[in-house]
Amino acid sequence: MENLHQLIADNAIMVSAIILIVAYIFIAWEKISKVVIALLGGSLTLFLGLLATEKTPADSVHYFISYIDFNVIFLLVSMMIIVHIASKSGMFTWLANEILKKTKGKPKLVLAALAVFTGVASAFLDNVTTVILVMPITFAACKLLDINPIPFLVSEIFCSNIGGTATLIGDPPNIIIGSAANFSFMDFVRELTGVVFVIMAVVIALLIFIYRKDLKSSPEKMELVSKIDNSTSITDMKLALRAGIVLFLVILGFVTHDLTHIPTFLIAMIGASILLIFEKPAEILVEVEWNTIFFFIGLFIIIGGLEASGGIALMAKWLLEVTKGSQAATSMIILWASGILSGIIDNIPYTATMTPMIAAIEQTMGRAYAHPLWWSLALGACLGGNMTIIGAAANVIVSENAAKAGHPISFMKFLKYGIMITMISLLISTVYIYFRFLIK
Repeated sequence: MENLHQLIADNAIMVSAIILIVAYIFIAWEKISKVVIALLGGSLTLFLGLLATEKTPADSVHYFISYIDFNVIFLLVSMMIIVHIASKSGMFTWLANEILKKTKGKPKLVLAALAVFTGVASAFLDNVTTVILVMPITFAACKLLDINPIPFLVSEIFCSNIGGTATLIGDPPNIIIGSAANFSFMDFVRELTGVVFVIMAVVIALLIFIYRKDLKSSPEKMELVSKIDNSTSITDMKLALRAGIVLFLVILGFVTHDLTHIPTFLIAMIGASILLIFEKPAEILVEVEWNTIFFFIGLFIIIGGLEASGGIALMAKWLLEVTKGSQAATSMIILWASGILSGIIDNIPYTATMTPMIAAIEQTMGRAYAHPLWWSLALGACLGGNMTIIGAAANVIVSENAAKAGHPISFMKFLKYGIMITMISLLISTVYIYFRFLIK
């Protein structure tokens, strides 16, 4: 046994890399739950001694808990609690219906309005929650208009991933990047929100053009949408007011982080705790996506094993050698590789692997050199989710519900539009990264 441990220690980079690659393959295969794969990989990492399982003076640096980013974990759990409690009141449904009524039932405006609502909501709520909230409204509106809901659902998929790119809390990859790079909520707003709105506007305009023949209805049916009864959408006014105030204060706390220096996860945790005072915690906590949370934990341990072995530092060194230290070349490789790979594999493990690598590059080359690399990773990882129907969780949820409703979205048809939308998004991002960060 001692000889085996010594053999593993001597080949720690290779062993930890094999665990990560095999985990990636099984996650992409999707035959076994990704949380099971992450936890098995994490368990194997600890069992083989790639990370220390006890905090001793000799192994405190490599203690496995040190590699689990609890800023990410607590922020995710807290926002899931806040969003779930707020959505119970019906406040988001009411808001979406009010926006829908303003379109006067004109199909092109309905598509644009629902897409924008999905995009903006995804910047503050998680993508899956947003599409779950907007899908019933979409089906109801399309039934009134007597038109195919697929153009609307496809637009919402694209905009949920694009909108989630805009803020720190919009998409899990951004939460990972924000914690690793020590970026605030307002850093994301300053650097990403503008370009995200440009990408969203271009994508919506393009989709309206592509689906223009399907976006037609009669004046009588359009009038039905403009007169949707929204009086019963809010099911609990007290809860809506309470949740609305807490959500507003939490976002205000995120915005003022640069002044208060209160950690983002702590602001969210305080907000979640306040709302839980008025709820039955057992009922609310059961709704937290614990699969996602434990997926993150297992993943952090696997990647921690590679980082502790020196594998991440080796990757960083290799990338700098390939690009000959060029900041522009490194940024573009990260942007395009992230965009393409995130369409094929889950963007969460990809981002979790890349963040320590960029952190290693930052240690070698300095904060200024690494600054555009972080934003290239954020744009690529989040926008790449639009490439395939399995590229992001929101895509899968929408496609499954569309199939149940008798409107299946085929893999190949989505891929045709997904590749186009992703390439356009990455091209706009390339221009933005170059002119925003790389021109001296």
